[in-house]
Parts: sequence; structure tokens; C-alpha cells
Amino acid sequence: MSRLISNRAPGAAASAAALAAALALSGWVHAAAPDSPAAAPQAGVAGTPSTAILILDDDGRSISLPAPARRVITLTPHATELVYAAGGGDHLVATVASSDYPPDARALPRVGLGMTTNPESLAAHAPDLVIGWRTGRMDPAATALARLGTPLFVSAPGTLADIPDTLERFGGLLGTQAVAQPAADALRTRLAALAARYAHKPPVRVFVQIGEHPLYTLNGTHIVSDLLRTCGAVNVFADLALPAPQVSEESVLAARPDAVLLGAGPDSTRLIRAWQDRGLPAAMSGHAYALDPDTLWRPGPRMIDAAETLCPLLDAARKPQG
Repeated sequence: MSRLISNRAPGAAASAAALAAALALSGWVHAAAPDSPAAAPQAGVAGTPSTAILILDDDGRSISLPAPARRVITLTPHATELVYAAGGGDHLVATVASSDYPPDARALPRVGLGMTTNPESLAAHAPDLVIGWRTGRMDPAATALARLGTPLFVSAPGTLADIPDTLERFGGLLGTQAVAQPAADALRTRLAALAARYAHKPPVRVFVQIGEHPLYTLNGTHIVSDLLRTCGAVNVFADLALPAPQVSEESVLAARPDAVLLGAGPDSTRLIRAWQDRGLPAAMSGHAYALDPDTLWRPGPRMIDAAETLCPLLDAARKPQG
């Protein structure tokens, strides 16, 4: 039997939200290093609570703060989760509507939706640091923040290893290294354990489904593909050019994946059954898995939870070598 794995009851708009989140994630492609790394600031932590701080964001830009940030706004839910995990939740003054974890985040004032933000509302909260993501829809907010002289840190983890690295950098920005460093180390330990267990096993070929009409997937540059690699699996559409390409049902059937992965929602069971009806062997043999979309699509600490859930499931779909 295929597995539906979620820690929450899906709402009526869960499928649309999952699609929007995953397509937005198509902008979360690992950033190239600066052209002159020797002359660039360290990507890690520089400074102490009483000195200036200089840290690179995921676009390779130097973010300079005269002191640890005390009024922070996050414009993406994964950044909200990372700020809390880094020990900086008390410094958050606002976020976006989609930031719903941890539960304390739900009480924060809202400055817009995940993809659009109200620049006037940003300014009204007088932030000394804003954490956003890599999308063209951030441009109005970025322009307004530049006018105000407020630093904008772009957070775009491209691999699972980037998640603990980001925790460390957030600890440096917020002066919460005492919390962020052990939290980052714990995540690295968990990732190393997964890699040691699964990375050298025969690969499992996985189709990642995003949406239905039209049908989308993710390519190999996406962080979810790195999650698959951690489990010793490969994305059957890794070689496609676009980060979130549209594919046909026929191309999925022709790829003959060993497993199907999608975000849990009100349509998950129906989507899996549809693949069974079309004769997709992975779905017919019980290797179609629907995981909590917030843990699966958001590049925060809970994505490691998703990996720890998914890897054993994919192991069951793994074909013996030879």
C-alpha cells in the first residue's frame, strides 16, 4: 500500500499552497561562489555582540551590521523556522502570512504574502535586518529596503548541507551563536548518519510530482533532489533544464521510476490512485509516498526530518543490485 505521511490535517487549499511553495522553491538553486573568494568576507560568522558583523548571504553579497540584529523580519517561512532554530525568535517583529511554524510564529504581525510584500508595512516595523528569498517579486521590497538602508539577507539553501550552514550564519547575524552552533552541529550529525547509511546503496529512481493540471516536477538543481541523493536516490528528471519543468504523463510512464514522491494534501490519495490506474509500476507496487509538504518543500531544519522519514521508505523501493 502506498504511504500518506503527514503530521497535520490538510486544509482545503493545501494542494494549491503546496504547488505554489514548490514552484517558488524553483528559485532556491544553489548560488555560485563570488568570483574572488580570497577577497570576499567569510561566509560564516564574523564579529561578536559588541563588534560589527560581516556575513555573506546566498547571493554572495556582503551583509554588514554594526551589531547583532534585534528587529528582524522574515519574508519566507523557511527563514522564520531557521531564525527560531538559531535562537532568534524573540528578535522577530514580523513575517509573512505563510509563516506558521513554530507555533509561536503564528502570533507575529504580517507584512504580506509569501510572494508579495507591502513595502510600507516593512518600513513601519523599523527592522534592522530583513531576510528574504531569491525571486523577482522581492524587487519592490528590496528597493524600499535599500532606500531605508535596511540590510536584506537573501536565504536560498540549495543543498541539505546549506541548512546547518545557514543556521550558523543566522546565529552570527543575531548574536545567538550559543544556540545556533550546537543546533547546526546536531543537523550535520544527522545528515552524516543518513549519508553513511544510504549514499552507497543501489540508486532508487524517483519521480517528484508537483501539481497535476499541469503536471510539474523538479530538476536536479533543486534542494529536494539533494534530499533524494542523501537517501541514495536519483531524480528521474534531474537533467531537465528548468528548475520546475512541466512534464507529460507519458514521459513519467516512460521513465518508469521506482518510487513517486509528492506533498501530502487532500488530493494525495486520488493522485496516487490515478498513477495506479495508469499502470505506473511504482504506484501499483505501493512505492508512492506523500509527505508533509511543509517539511518536504521548505529548506529548513524540518527538511532533515523529511529525509529521515523518506530514506527508509525509498529503501523499501530499492531494487537489489545485479
